[in-house]
Amino acid sequence: MNLSQYLRRKSHVVRIGEVEIGGENPIAVQSMTNTDTNNTEASVAQIERIDRVGGKIVRLTAQGRKEGENLKNIVAQLRADGFDTAIVADIHFLPEVAAVAANYVDKVRINPGNYRLDRGELESLIAQCKAHGVALRIGVNHGSLAKRVFDEWGDTPEGMVFSAMEFLRICRREQFDQVVVSMKSSNTRVMVAAYRLLVKAMEEEGMTFPIHLGVTEAGNGLEGRIKSAVGIGALLADGIGDTIRVSLTEAPENEIPTARLLADYFQHRAGEFVVKYPERYSPYVYRRRSSVQVPVTHDEELDGFRILEAESANPTAELRAAILSLEVADEPVVVRRRYMESDLESVAVKAAADLGPLLLDGLADGIWIDAPQFDQSEIREVELMILQAARVRYSHTEYIACPSCGRTLYDIEKTLAEIRAKTSHLKNLRIGVMGCIVNGPGEMADADYGYVGAAPGRITLYKGREVIEKNIPQEEALDKLIELIKRNGDWADEE
Repeated sequence: MNLSQYLRRKSHVVRIGEVEIGGENPIAVQSMTNTDTNNTEASVAQIERIDRVGGKIVRLTAQGRKEGENLKNIVAQLRADGFDTAIVADIHFLPEVAAVAANYVDKVRINPGNYRLDRGELESLIAQCKAHGVALRIGVNHGSLAKRVFDEWGDTPEGMVFSAMEFLRICRREQFDQVVVSMKSSNTRVMVAAYRLLVKAMEEEGMTFPIHLGVTEAGNGLEGRIKSAVGIGALLADGIGDTIRVSLTEAPENEIPTARLLADYFQHRAGEFVVKYPERYSPYVYRRRSSVQVPVTHDEELDGFRILEAESANPTAELRAAILSLEVADEPVVVRRRYMESDLESVAVKAAADLGPLLLDGLADGIWIDAPQFDQSEIREVELMILQAARVRYSHTEYIACPSCGRTLYDIEKTLAEIRAKTSHLKNLRIGVMGCIVNGPGEMADADYGYVGAAPGRITLYKGREVIEKNIPQEEALDKLIELIKRNGDWADEE
């Protein structure tokens, strides 16, 4: 990465149906259906809604052979309706289903955590992708690393990179370059470190595979958009990323406007800035630059803080350079930028993408969003959400909630709203709300409590990584979750 200016990482072109990503192509945006993949009509209708708002790449889960085979019907109906949307099959647990899906779709996404490299499964899939002109995504998830990788590396960014690189080396050995790679996590700090380490590892081996960006289980509403913008924005500011997905626990077409806003916002990043002390910063290791214990918002006590205001078209690089050029290395800093957009969501997403990375990297000690067109209580709430998304200050309950897909075993959007209504007043808690067990237990590993779909109408509750109660009827699960929180002393009545 270049600390003084924006330079987009060089990648080669990968074709996904009618869509090209990488190279000089603009950053593409995408989403994923949450319909039952066996339901052709519902899946096609949702894909078409996503396409109409600008999502030209859409992924569907294919968790079994039946779902893999029905992709043929979905694609056929979609094409008959006149849509050229690039269709991606998402495969978990069953590598043989990838072979089925590759007959019908434009790209197959696989999770290295589900593959045995000693069986030749990946080589076989590559051969099929070559034969059908199908692209491949190596999609590493923080929460579902292979046991042998986890046993050696733990659930670390380094373990994620190790997992990706051994698969990418096989792709290169097989002379297959139509490959995209992703390193997703619900933890923004882990996610950003993993992508940066991956880029470093690929550069050392001369690899130029395009990169798909995303923060998993970001949640919903303004909070979910802010969390995604902090993680994705940090990488886009580094020039990393060829396609992005903003994962929200909402209707999937709602993801596209936020993703498009981010992609367009980073299309041009002008300016070059002097960095006097680059040795003070490492993109791979988190460390707080100052001794400030609790980063501040703009309406708190700012005596002793240096206020640095961004004025250029590249605010992240400008502010980072200013911080790394301070004569007093640990001088506390509040980063400030003015936004004149007329809607709060645009202000929140842009501020999270501009200023969040400086907090995420431990460089800044406070945030000041200057948006006089909004009530200051609204702006303070956005600032607190950015601090929390950057994992430097926790002020309210955090929900690690998956966006749902065809594997989801209950109405997660409705359930998340019900859980929020009962628990949002709690302080400094993380609650995982997961649709199924594919990534659930792993991605919510740092949550205090977990609510995970176990079977249709059945929920399993977790305390940390520990299963507390299995297969609870869903109508009892929320009350049981509240009982669990109370039993562990983490409950407080609303003020």
